[in-house]
Amino acid sequence: MARVPESQRVRDALENAVIDGRYRPGERLDPTQLEREYGCSRTPIREALQALERSGLVQIRPKRGTYVTELSISELAERFEVMAELEGMAARLSARRIERESLDELERALQECVKHATAGDADRYYYANAWFHDIVYDSCGNEYLRQQAHALKRALQPYRRLQLRVPDRMRRSLAEHREIADAIADGDADAAENAARDHVLVQVKEFSHLMRTWRQVTEPTHSAR
Repeated sequence: MARVPESQRVRDALENAVIDGRYRPGERLDPTQLEREYGCSRTPIREALQALERSGLVQIRPKRGTYVTELSISELAERFEVMAELEGMAARLSARRIERESLDELERALQECVKHATAGDADRYYYANAWFHDIVYDSCGNEYLRQQAHALKRALQPYRRLQLRVPDRMRRSLAEHREIADAIADGDADAAENAARDHVLVQVKEFSHLMRTWRQVTEPTHSAR
């Protein structure tokens, strides 16, 4: 097996750290600290950050440093609106094409959501939630749609994770998942599409709550700069 280049290893690790919420939107990334954390020289760090800038995950600001991309409310709204259409289309096609094995997996993912929502564990719910959506994308039978949905979901993951901190969001998210899963299981393409689209669009309506929550979560990081 070919050895993974150091810059690729660092890029993957940094990307996962951003998506997992270890580095928050708007947070400055210190190259010296990253060198120590990932046990490498400055060159792989620089190459990894340049690659992440091309993907839109970070922004390199001349003479100011590198920051995790922080989208404005209007920019987030635009992306979530596109995500809603992709999710709706994927759910519509999945209702027509999903296989029994994937349908069973969708139910297992839903039960994981139930367990973590009941426990009030937003972080574990987030991963179960991601699993649920991945199954819908992967069952749509359209490879291009699958790739686009995964790519945009990946870009929005830090924000989708944060919105679970909005009061009562997990409970409502769970009910929306149940509606999507039932429609797909029933083969009701219209209902599946509408439920999946609405599930994402409701997050647009809650942006003010999301951003308030985000500021509360990140206040120590910002004040420490």
